[in-house]
Amino acid sequence: MTEVHVLGIRHHGPGSAHSVAEALAALRPDLVLVEGPPELDQVIPLLNDPEMLPPVAGLIYVPDEPRLASFYPMAAFSPEWVAIRWALSTGTPVRAIDLPAAHAFALQLAAEPAVQLPAVQLPAGALPEEELPEEDLSKEEPPATAPSAEDDGGTPGAVSRPYRPDAIGILARAAGYSDAERWWEDAVEHRHSDPVERFAALTDAIAEIRAADDRPAHHPDVVENNRREAWMRRLLRAALREGHARIVVVCGAFHAPALVPAGFPPASADNKVLAGLPKTKVAVTWVPWTSGRLSLASGYGAGVTAPGWYQHLFTHWMGRDPGTDVSTTWLVRVARALRVENLDASTASVVEASRMANALAAVRGRPSPGLAELDDAAQAVLCDGSVLPLALVHRELTVGLELGSVPDSAPTVPLAADIAATQRRLRWKPSAVEEVLTLDLRKPAQLARSVLLHRLALLGVDWGIPTETGRTLGTFKEAWTLQWKPELAIAVVEASRYGTTVAAAAAACVSETAREDGSLASLGELLAYCLLADLPEGLNAVVAVLAERTALQQDVAPLLQTIAPLARTCRYGNVRGVDVTGVRKILDTTVVRACVGLPTACAGLDDEAAEEMRRAVDSAQQGLSLVPELPLGDWHRALAAVAGSDVVHGSVAGRATRLLLDAGLVETDEVAARLSRRLSIAAPAREAAAWLDGLVSGDATLLIYDRRLLQLVDGWVAGVDEDIFADVLPLLRRTFSAFSQPERREIGEQVSRMGGTVQAGSDKTLDLAAAGPAVRTVARYLGWDVVA
Repeated sequence: MTEVHVLGIRHHGPGSAHSVAEALAALRPDLVLVEGPPELDQVIPLLNDPEMLPPVAGLIYVPDEPRLASFYPMAAFSPEWVAIRWALSTGTPVRAIDLPAAHAFALQLAAEPAVQLPAVQLPAGALPEEELPEEDLSKEEPPATAPSAEDDGGTPGAVSRPYRPDAIGILARAAGYSDAERWWEDAVEHRHSDPVERFAALTDAIAEIRAADDRPAHHPDVVENNRREAWMRRLLRAALREGHARIVVVCGAFHAPALVPAGFPPASADNKVLAGLPKTKVAVTWVPWTSGRLSLASGYGAGVTAPGWYQHLFTHWMGRDPGTDVSTTWLVRVARALRVENLDASTASVVEASRMANALAAVRGRPSPGLAELDDAAQAVLCDGSVLPLALVHRELTVGLELGSVPDSAPTVPLAADIAATQRRLRWKPSAVEEVLTLDLRKPAQLARSVLLHRLALLGVDWGIPTETGRTLGTFKEAWTLQWKPELAIAVVEASRYGTTVAAAAAACVSETAREDGSLASLGELLAYCLLADLPEGLNAVVAVLAERTALQQDVAPLLQTIAPLARTCRYGNVRGVDVTGVRKILDTTVVRACVGLPTACAGLDDEAAEEMRRAVDSAQQGLSLVPELPLGDWHRALAAVAGSDVVHGSVAGRATRLLLDAGLVETDEVAARLSRRLSIAAPAREAAAWLDGLVSGDATLLIYDRRLLQLVDGWVAGVDEDIFADVLPLLRRTFSAFSQPERREIGEQVSRMGGTVQAGSDKTLDLAAAGPAVRTVARYLGWDVVA
């Protein structure tokens, strides 16, 4: 008769992993079944590859709908990893048992009415060709689910998970613990009794909890859990029929009671639960995972709070020296991390911290120091009571900075293979640690890195995020914030529909975006991205669409907004050696059309339209300044027509006047005359304020260095009628608030030195007698002798 031993584990539990290893060594089974979708069976042998370094995650996804994907992470201290590696090393067959992901995804698709489901019905009782896993990785949470783009901030999140009773939490509360993690450490992780007995006792306890579950049978989580366990039993029955002498099942503790053969329901009952399940096509591979993604803080609900600490526990438990003091070795690592940051951490302090941790464990009734005791001891002794150095320890040690790796033989989409090959060619290994990288584009190797990052960004694979380069004004430097995140694997899969190489996929993505985007400004920006990403084919596709759209565009503002990105492409394209002849033709045509239509387009604008037109004019001016060889005569004549027109909104006319002044085409005397006319009593105050805003907004040098203009403005502000001053004040406040604090201070001091408009045009003099008491009071505050 076949022996079946069910090992109910805590996913990512080092104590569970240690106990599983002990149980397997003692039982020597001839078949190992591990919780997880059967699709993983085809890639499980890769876990024995020397290049497979945890943490890693099984990735199962729907090729036609990459957003439907699930990760099944494993660390070195995961019981599943230990069980699979033991089986592979001993030549023991190992399989995954759980509801196949092909059915899970099909059920999810079926719940979305807008999605057409290519479902495949399985006959009741039939075993699928591909079987299941589902890594339920901590306290019986469902597996990590593919990121959703709908989460706030663009940060990927997990699909909402169904409610399930926290069996570990219930046992912890029954034992008098408020923290389930601490109870598990004390009751399981730190115990050294017979592992088989330990698992049997835990299974009995979970069975009592499940018996008290009063949720109705139609509860969504009950239905989902029953379906999974029915499939597990189906596969276990099939294994029993194969005639194995001893089978070990490694599964989440919550499922353990349901997988004990003595308590199995009839096979017909399970077949009824599984009848008619839909199925869809899926793909499976392994992807690198990170310690941070194993942490609860990452948003991965099936994680653990301290993967780095658990790795430390597992290393020493499973090490060759079982007598090693876990707490002391941990504190030594803490001290080393502090020293790297130039913080004092002596050997004597480590010894004292170790003593304190043991004392705290004894006072708290714990069998040995846990992470809480070690943190308290480290903060008190090694960190002088400060919590800040401890935060550094938490990031680097408690959580960890590890990034796993997978062998090249792992199945992957061609695009992912090309990305990996490019990274190897550039000698550029992804890291889970966030770092800021500055690239010098004059060096070919670093230029190639820049091109790769820009191409990946166009594909939505945000390995690098552009950041500020500092104070440099050169165009040969770029700065990127780099961090490889596991969910980028899904982004690569989604982008693979565009092509099999990074260059081809990025060019195809750009072409599709250009055809679907009707905004001229967006197309102009897309041109710039093509230039940075070195995509000649994409550049040609965007140029063709842009030429068509600009020819049909009648509004002047969009034409003006297109000039800047086109000009940047023309200027920096030459620096990078890209042929921008087609772009230059579009730029010349766009400038001519914009100049011809500008005076007419600026007439009769309301405040909102005038603000938009002014931004467009500024953008065009900025772009035209980048290409000195452009004939600017047409542009300046158009600005002159706008500046001299009385039917143009004051904000736009004032801005045109300022641009002509900066170009040296209008004398300061002429500007003063126009300002005087615009700010005269005959002009409406609101229109005068708008013209003034257009003239001086963004740069105070005109008022600081031209005393006449400042006097005109000061006199106009003082003469505004009280009835309309409240209407003009917000516009004036916006104009002057844009100046820096030193600029505002300088303007104020100059106005005070001018004596003010009131003093200049009034016979009033200072009443020194009335000011006498105030002057004497201030003198006493300053410690001066006051003469009455």
